[in-house]
Amino acid sequence: MAKPNSLDWCIVRLGDDHNWWVAETSDPVRWDVDGLSIIDPRQLAHLIELVDPLRDYGFDQDVFESAFIAFRIDKDLGTGKVRLKRVKESLFDSEEKLFALPDILDEENGPYADLLDHITRCRVKMLNDLFEFESKLSVDEVEDEIREDQNSHFMHGSAIHTFEELTSILDFMPAGYDSDEEAPAKGIEDEADDADLPELDEEEEEKLKNDESLKWDEDEEDGDDEEGEKKKGDGDEDKDSDDDDADEEDDAAEEEDEKPQRKSKGKR
Repeated sequence: MAKPNSLDWCIVRLGDDHNWWVAETSDPVRWDVDGLSIIDPRQLAHLIELVDPLRDYGFDQDVFESAFIAFRIDKDLGTGKVRLKRVKESLFDSEEKLFALPDILDEENGPYADLLDHITRCRVKMLNDLFEFESKLSVDEVEDEIREDQNSHFMHGSAIHTFEELTSILDFMPAGYDSDEEAPAKGIEDEADDADLPELDEEEEEKLKNDESLKWDEDEEDGDDEEGEKKKGDGDEDKDSDDDDADEEDDAAEEEDEKPQRKSKGKR
């Protein structure tokens, strides 16, 4: 699907959620700015990192490129607003810091909708390959779970940012699994044990630190160390005393040996 050529520029604002949202476009007839989000350069770099592992599972970079319209900064308007100008650059290869506006003119069958379906399938393939699930994970399961989370946002009247929508797919993990290891996450029993532990404020923690009744292990260890050193010291003194006695006996023996020699010399 060819991208609309009428969109040449847009003005974006920084929201309270620290995400960028479109405030005005060069084509207000076709583009409704209500809840229209745009990905900033930092977020784009993170998304490119997330899709890289999916290349081994059928990820098509062209599908990603086709889903967005690239913009670069044209002018800082102040008060948290920036004017962006459309450019024909690759989101993956460009050295410029680009913003990416999702092409959602056709929300059901447009290129952005195709991207969501594409990365969901790639993510499911990767998870089934890396993890030993009791039953194979399906695309429908993932979509249903993500849609349930999105509905909670809509119920609170808040729009879902494009970056959050994409990362919810690219970071998706079934309940009970951790993306860093091929094993179930922390069990229910462990969580129950932690729940039984009371939370202490700073004052209570300080009291526990100064509680003498909680220091008996440390004092006992110190006492054992002192007793051990004392015994070692006593052993050294006994050893020195034995050495002195042995020296005195050797001297006495030498004197006895010398006396007979002097007597025999006198007889001569």
